[in-house]
Amino acid sequence: MFSKKVKSIDELFSVAQDLICEFSDQQIFALYGEMGAGKTTFIQSICKVLGSDDYVTSPTFALVNEYSNKNNFPIFHFDFYRIKDIEEAFDIGYEEYMYNGNYCFIEWPEMIEPILPENIVEVFIEADDSGVRHISAQIRK
Repeated sequence: MFSKKVKSIDELFSVAQDLICEFSDQQIFALYGEMGAGKTTFIQSICKVLGSDDYVTSPTFALVNEYSNKNNFPIFHFDFYRIKDIEEAFDIGYEEYMYNGNYCFIEWPEMIEPILPENIVEVFIEADDSGVRHISAQIRK
Protein backbone atom coordinates (compact mmCIF):
# COMPACT_ATOMS: atom_id res chain seq x y z
CA MET A 1 0.00 0.00 0.00
CA PHE A 2 1.24 3.47 -0.93
CA SER A 3 1.44 5.86 2.03
CA LYS A 4 3.07 9.29 2.36
CA LYS A 5 2.96 12.25 4.73
CA VAL A 6 2.94 15.72 3.18
CA LYS A 7 3.97 18.51 5.52
CA SER A 8 4.03 21.31 2.94
CA ILE A 9 2.74 22.03 -0.54
CA ASP A 10 6.36 21.95 -1.75
CA GLU A 11 6.40 18.18 -1.17
CA LEU A 12 3.39 17.45 -3.40
CA PHE A 13 5.30 17.17 -6.67
CA SER A 14 7.60 14.50 -5.22
CA VAL A 15 4.66 12.56 -3.78
CA ALA A 16 2.84 12.83 -7.12
CA GLN A 17 5.94 11.40 -8.86
CA ASP A 18 6.03 8.53 -6.37
CA LEU A 19 2.32 7.82 -6.87
CA ILE A 20 2.56 7.71 -10.67
CA CYS A 21 5.69 5.54 -10.44
CA GLU A 22 4.07 3.17 -7.93
CA PHE A 23 0.98 2.73 -10.12
CA SER A 24 2.64 3.06 -13.52
CA ASP A 25 0.28 0.55 -15.14
CA GLN A 26 -2.85 2.40 -14.00
CA GLN A 27 -4.69 5.25 -15.70
CA ILE A 28 -7.74 5.84 -13.50
CA PHE A 29 -7.34 7.43 -10.07
CA ALA A 30 -10.25 8.11 -7.70
CA LEU A 31 -9.42 10.72 -5.07
CA TYR A 32 -11.27 10.56 -1.77
CA GLY A 33 -11.12 13.26 0.88
CA GLU A 34 -13.13 15.86 2.72
CA MET A 35 -13.80 19.28 1.23
CA GLY A 36 -10.53 21.21 1.43
CA ALA A 37 -8.35 18.11 1.88
CA GLY A 38 -6.30 19.03 -1.20
CA LYS A 39 -7.62 16.79 -3.97
CA THR A 40 -7.47 19.46 -6.69
CA THR A 41 -4.07 20.68 -5.52
CA PHE A 42 -2.71 17.14 -5.64
CA ILE A 43 -4.14 16.64 -9.14
CA GLN A 44 -2.33 19.84 -10.19
CA SER A 45 0.95 18.25 -9.09
CA ILE A 46 0.12 14.95 -10.79
CA CYS A 47 -0.61 16.76 -14.07
CA LYS A 48 2.79 18.48 -13.86
CA VAL A 49 4.43 15.09 -13.30
CA LEU A 50 2.63 13.83 -16.41
CA GLY A 51 4.03 16.73 -18.43
CA SER A 52 1.10 19.11 -18.57
CA ASP A 53 1.65 22.86 -18.44
CA ASP A 54 -2.11 23.52 -18.54
CA TYR A 55 -3.85 25.50 -15.84
CA VAL A 56 -5.49 22.84 -13.66
CA THR A 57 -8.68 23.78 -11.82
CA SER A 58 -11.55 21.82 -10.38
CA PRO A 59 -14.28 21.13 -12.96
CA THR A 60 -16.98 21.60 -10.33
CA PHE A 61 -19.59 22.95 -12.73
CA ALA A 62 -18.35 21.52 -16.04
CA LEU A 63 -17.91 18.04 -14.45
CA VAL A 64 -14.84 17.34 -16.59
CA ASN A 65 -11.77 19.31 -17.68
CA GLU A 66 -9.34 18.12 -20.31
CA TYR A 67 -5.65 18.92 -20.15
CA SER A 68 -2.87 17.71 -22.40
CA ASN A 69 0.71 16.78 -21.80
CA LYS A 70 3.73 17.68 -23.93
CA ASN A 71 2.96 14.76 -26.26
CA ASN A 72 -0.63 16.01 -26.68
CA PHE A 73 -2.11 13.04 -24.84
CA PRO A 74 -5.28 14.03 -22.99
CA ILE A 75 -5.62 13.97 -19.22
CA PHE A 76 -9.17 14.05 -17.87
CA HIS A 77 -10.13 15.58 -14.52
CA PHE A 78 -13.61 14.93 -13.12
CA ASP A 79 -15.45 16.48 -10.20
CA PHE A 80 -18.73 14.74 -9.39
CA TYR A 81 -19.50 16.71 -6.22
CA ARG A 82 -22.54 18.45 -7.69
CA ILE A 83 -24.18 15.65 -9.65
CA LYS A 84 -27.63 14.64 -8.51
CA ASP A 85 -27.63 11.13 -9.96
CA ILE A 86 -25.44 8.74 -11.91
CA GLU A 87 -27.29 9.52 -15.14
CA GLU A 88 -25.44 12.85 -15.26
CA ALA A 89 -22.16 10.93 -15.53
CA PHE A 90 -23.54 8.98 -18.48
CA ASP A 91 -24.83 12.23 -20.04
CA ILE A 92 -21.28 13.61 -20.30
CA GLY A 93 -20.03 10.42 -21.91
CA TYR A 94 -18.41 9.02 -18.79
CA GLU A 95 -17.72 5.63 -20.38
CA GLU A 96 -15.86 7.13 -23.34
CA TYR A 97 -13.49 8.93 -20.99
CA MET A 98 -12.94 6.04 -18.58
CA TYR A 99 -12.29 3.34 -21.14
CA ASN A 100 -10.09 5.18 -23.65
CA GLY A 101 -6.75 4.39 -22.00
CA ASN A 102 -5.92 7.99 -21.01
CA TYR A 103 -5.32 9.27 -17.52
CA CYS A 104 -8.48 10.08 -15.56
CA PHE A 105 -8.53 11.70 -12.13
CA ILE A 106 -11.85 11.69 -10.28
CA GLU A 107 -12.80 13.94 -7.39
CA TRP A 108 -15.82 12.85 -5.35
CA PRO A 109 -15.93 9.31 -6.78
CA GLU A 110 -18.41 8.44 -4.01
CA MET A 111 -21.09 10.01 -6.17
CA ILE A 112 -20.59 7.45 -8.95
CA GLU A 113 -19.36 4.50 -6.90
CA PRO A 114 -21.60 1.88 -8.59
CA ILE A 115 -20.18 2.63 -12.04
CA LEU A 116 -16.50 3.04 -11.22
CA PRO A 117 -14.32 0.60 -13.17
CA GLU A 118 -12.56 -2.22 -11.37
CA ASN A 119 -8.84 -2.08 -10.63
CA ILE A 120 -8.63 1.68 -10.36
CA VAL A 121 -6.32 3.42 -7.92
CA GLU A 122 -8.10 4.71 -4.84
CA VAL A 123 -6.25 7.71 -3.39
CA PHE A 124 -7.19 8.84 0.11
CA ILE A 125 -6.20 12.29 1.36
CA GLU A 126 -6.67 13.09 5.02
CA ALA A 127 -5.57 16.23 6.86
CA ASP A 128 -4.69 16.05 10.53
CA ASP A 129 -5.07 18.87 13.07
CA SER A 130 -1.57 20.19 12.35
CA GLY A 131 -2.26 20.51 8.61
CA VAL A 132 -0.18 17.50 7.60
CA ARG A 133 -1.78 15.56 4.75
CA HIS A 134 -1.74 11.78 4.78
CA ILE A 135 -1.94 10.40 1.25
CA SER A 136 -2.48 6.70 0.78
CA ALA A 137 -3.40 4.68 -2.27
CA GLN A 138 -4.28 1.16 -3.27
CA ILE A 139 -5.76 -0.75 -6.19
CA ARG A 140 -9.50 -1.19 -5.85
CA LYS A 141 -10.54 -4.78 -6.40
